[in-house]
Amino acid sequence: MFRQSSRSAMTRRGLLASAALLITTAGVHARIVTKVLPWRPNEAYPVKPVVPGGYLFFTAGEAAAVDAIVDRLIPTDELGPGAKDAGVTTFIDRQLTGPYGGNDWLYMQGPFSEKPLPTQGLQSPLTPRQQYRLGLAALHGYCTATYGGRGFIALNPEEQDKLLAAMEKGEVSFPNFSSRTLFSAIYANTMEGYFADPIYGGNRDMAGWKLVGFPGVRYDFRDVIEKPNEAYTLPPVSLQGRPAWGDR
Repeated sequence: MFRQSSRSAMTRRGLLASAALLITTAGVHARIVTKVLPWRPNEAYPVKPVVPGGYLFFTAGEAAAVDAIVDRLIPTDELGPGAKDAGVTTFIDRQLTGPYGGNDWLYMQGPFSEKPLPTQGLQSPLTPRQQYRLGLAALHGYCTATYGGRGFIALNPEEQDKLLAAMEKGEVSFPNFSSRTLFSAIYANTMEGYFADPIYGGNRDMAGWKLVGFPGVRYDFRDVIEKPNEAYTLPPVSLQGRPAWGDR
């Protein structure tokens, strides 16, 4: 839950309680296949490492707005880099260009419930790409009409926090789009990007993993298991490995 604060929208300590539940699933989206066989023997889906630099989906204005939003959700502080500095906007951009962005593997035929139960999952004909494109445009329109021509990135931190808190609760009306839907999408993707494996473009330098003490995907933990009740001090390892394997 987004918490408005005079210092920051979300403190790192506030993330610790929920981060452990997200790490193992961050960046992973359900694969539901229709009209084709769901699998083939020995089939694999290797991850193509994200190359930082530029955006494939976002326009420059959209990327700047997302940067500003994620920077308020997880700000840089004394404990380390925040979401913007950890590359979360790049993570979201690359996710939107892939199967997730188009809901390629999800059933997208109606009817859609206007008041869905929590167990009913996604209830919208809009894909994530459409939600971001329409939602960010609606956010810009609302801000320029409400704040004397200023867009979200031009608001001061206190104004940004207040607006984000209102969006989370659905208390602000955007033109032709739900403010709560936009907040929910960006919030969820921010958490995913901050704690997903760096191979997906976010969690730069494993900032999220270092924050919560997650060891990553180190191939061998036998030496650690043999030493119970001792602090784990080795650095985390991503799917791409790390240069200093000799640090074991």
